[in-house]
Amino acid sequence: MEITPDLIVQVSHLYKALSDPTRLRILTLLEAHEELNVGKIVDKIGLEQSAVSHQLKILRDNHLVKTRKVGKVVYYSLDDAHVVDILSETFEHIYHQKKL
Repeated sequence: MEITPDLIVQVSHLYKALSDPTRLRILTLLEAHEELNVGKIVDKIGLEQSAVSHQLKILRDNHLVKTRKVGKVVYYSLDDAHVVDILSETFEHIYHQKKL
């Protein structure tokens, strides 16, 4: 894989999307529950629906979550296994640094 300037910009956007604690909480919730609608995410996080919806849009725009619509209900899940890998490696890195 060639690391181009465009790819570097895309990676920086991805890390920016991951830099918010609320978005990380949403991603870890989805990792644990596989699929949740916005109401369930609101219940578990304790923020207003508009705030959660805003964060979900950022995650979706960065291909970290995907949606599935059933009637009027939209379900959110992690986009693919790479998201789990990114989260796992990041948390593992932080945990390892704390042990040093």
